[in-house]
Amino acid sequence: MDGHIYKAFDQELKELKESLLYEGSLVEKAIDEAVRALLERDSELARQVISNDDVLNAKEVELDEFCLKLLALRQPAAKDLRFITTAIKINYDLERIGDLAVNICERVLELNQEPQLKPYIDLPKMAKIAQTMVKESLDAFVKEDVDLALKVAKDDELVDQLLDQIFRELLTYMMEDPRTIARATRLIFISKYLERIADHAVNIAELVIFMVKGKIIRHMKPVPEA
Repeated sequence: MDGHIYKAFDQELKELKESLLYEGSLVEKAIDEAVRALLERDSELARQVISNDDVLNAKEVELDEFCLKLLALRQPAAKDLRFITTAIKINYDLERIGDLAVNICERVLELNQEPQLKPYIDLPKMAKIAQTMVKESLDAFVKEDVDLALKVAKDDELVDQLLDQIFRELLTYMMEDPRTIARATRLIFISKYLERIADHAVNIAELVIFMVKGKIIRHMKPVPEA
């Protein structure tokens, strides 16, 4: 590639990163509003999040097409190739997180048809950790920060612990009073959606490590201590 083409390609890579970060900001907003809709029993906000998902879906398609065009026309190699393939996969994870925010809002609309089952204590904690993981995974992508990416992967343990705790508590409610089953089940679904959001944040973090180091750590188990 001559100098002009290199310059144009650099600009395209910059545009790709900025578009991905914009999509990330939309996803972070969707999670925040979905959780607020739950805690404040705000059906109108829940409907707004569901409606806004069309924008995220369109953004995902647009980014995918842009990445495929870069792969076809620029034929990148080495780190540039890793960056573009990473962007394709992060794009998918962000779209899925957006879908999970919609799923939360769908359950919120159902929950708001009945009185609140219980004060929410662990769900907001879980949501806060999952939201932070998404933000930090995107920060790690921007800064190419492997240490931050590893922190995101480690924080997933906290989310899993809260998921188990919430499940046990809600199971107790259902066993003691069958009238709570529908509401408790929906809250369990919401906790599972939050756990899946955290899983997608871990996926992004692992992709950052691949992008920076060229090393795939997905599915690798930690080495046991001696």
